[in-house]
Amino acid sequence: MEWRWSVGVVLLLLLAGCDADRTPADRQPPAPEPTVLATGHRVTVSPSPSPTESPTQRADPRWRFYVRDRHRYTSPWFAGAHRLMIGYGCTRAPYYSPDPRCPGRQGFHHGMDVAMPCGTPLYSAVRGRVVDPRSAGAPGAAYGPYAFRIRTGDVDVLVGHVLEVYVDPGDVVRPGRLIARANDQGAPDGCHLHLEVRHAAGGLSDAVDPAPYLRLSR
Repeated sequence: MEWRWSVGVVLLLLLAGCDADRTPADRQPPAPEPTVLATGHRVTVSPSPSPTESPTQRADPRWRFYVRDRHRYTSPWFAGAHRLMIGYGCTRAPYYSPDPRCPGRQGFHHGMDVAMPCGTPLYSAVRGRVVDPRSAGAPGAAYGPYAFRIRTGDVDVLVGHVLEVYVDPGDVVRPGRLIARANDQGAPDGCHLHLEVRHAAGGLSDAVDPAPYLRLSR
């Protein structure tokens, strides 16, 4: 009886030793294979995105909030509920030149930024046509290389800092259509949606408050 018990102990010790030789990475489940995402006239290879924030993303020092509002909002423009990063108008965010309309040395932000993880699905909340990027009013490099506009009525809705884009110039989009995924292209402060509203074919000086179009809800 004692001999059988001793053999059992030895086997358990050997198994424990084998497991101890494995690194933490060995014990982790295998990472998912990358997926190929069709993006209209572009094809991007990336891991399957998650629409929820991970602890790492919440702790990312690039995620700086320049509004006091800590509420999370939903919107027909994006999946999930997220915080507003920079509002429309005067802001203490350091990325904008001092503006005479603003106190101190604050700059003026011409859109609204909503912080969200990279890969968050973005949807159109308007019916309109995707504008040719070479036409008048094209956004500059600060919006990222894949920013695009949707013309609805007499305004252009500009969607910036995206990576995967699922629409092409000339496409007619309707509310609820998946149009892109959030990213940090051209952005210094992490992944977010930049939504800006301008008069059709207008420039930066024509931007108006996008809140009625963003339709944030707590």
